[in-house]
Amino acid sequence: MDDRARMILQAIVNSYVEICEPVGSKYLVDKYNLNLSSATVRNVMSWLEEEGYLEKPHTSAGRVPSDKGYRAYVNNLSYLPLVPLKKQAEFRDYLDQRIDEASDLIIRAADFLSEQTAFVSIALSPDYSSASIQQLKILMIEPGSALVVVVIQAGIVHDRLIRVSELLDADQLNRIGNAVEHAVKGKALNDITLVMVTAAAEDTDIPETLLKQVAYETYTSIKQMDNLDVYIDGLHRLLGQPEFQDIDKAQRFFHAINKPKIVAGYMSDIQREEESRQTEERQTDESDSALSIDEQLTETVGQKKDAYMLRIGQEIALQGLEDMSFISTVYRFSGKISGQLAVIGPERMRYGEIISQIQFINRILSETSEELERER
Repeated sequence: MDDRARMILQAIVNSYVEICEPVGSKYLVDKYNLNLSSATVRNVMSWLEEEGYLEKPHTSAGRVPSDKGYRAYVNNLSYLPLVPLKKQAEFRDYLDQRIDEASDLIIRAADFLSEQTAFVSIALSPDYSSASIQQLKILMIEPGSALVVVVIQAGIVHDRLIRVSELLDADQLNRIGNAVEHAVKGKALNDITLVMVTAAAEDTDIPETLLKQVAYETYTSIKQMDNLDVYIDGLHRLLGQPEFQDIDKAQRFFHAINKPKIVAGYMSDIQREEESRQTEERQTDESDSALSIDEQLTETVGQKKDAYMLRIGQEIALQGLEDMSFISTVYRFSGKISGQLAVIGPERMRYGEIISQIQFINRILSETSEELERER
């Protein structure tokens, strides 16, 4: 694609995002003061259509972008607009409200992202499977009831109320907790087994008949931290989009999005694909020792720009979402623990602005999580 075709495609996408109507050559010439005749623009548009970048609705003389057109548009974004300082301040203020848990942080970020984009946001809770345990306590609440408190990497806390034998007192529960903590401290969640927890509890001089239930409930409390939670916000906002006046399209979308575990699985697949791609690129870069300084700088900038994952239209392998666009980013706590934050909306979206917003929120999430960890 030459520069002229690229410029006209960019103008068509920008116009269609704004007016949600097929775009004609005269409209482009008038709006953008193109130093080209309508006939020349029509010829370029015809070429773009032949190459699959544009589509022509049956009822209109204008053109609309295709999946391929949107993809070319995004791939050729020369820069991403900065998030306005006012919006940055609003988000920081929003997170400055008291937050005690990482889950609260993620939910607030998803709420804010949906509000700012007017689209659906999805947040996947962090994958804690590789996170190591820092503390574990078993606290008596009342006879027959106790609280298991687990603290993992990044200062993330999970507590769970459990039933225990009424014959156990606070001192015994504390000793069991200390024994289990000694056994599991520093170990990753996915390396901890019921046998490990039970053996640690049995090292105390407490009768075995009183230990089994406590050991099982403690193990369950640990493993519950590895459950994947899905938070979806902003479904109502899509109802105002012109694309959702098509009832069949709206029904297909809501049917798909109401299966959060399937959506979460798809997001995890995307993340694995992206991490695999980045690993291959790093290996390629390391094997090419002839990169100039300018090329190395370009690589660095590119990595920052690519801190998001994007699927457009038919690239989305989920039935019901084939007419949508899906932009996600991987956030990280303590460098290792990761989850995802995503936006889903019509293909007709302001890609540059939304990519900038999701990258900004990602960065602030990392900063805020580090602050939470330091405070613990």
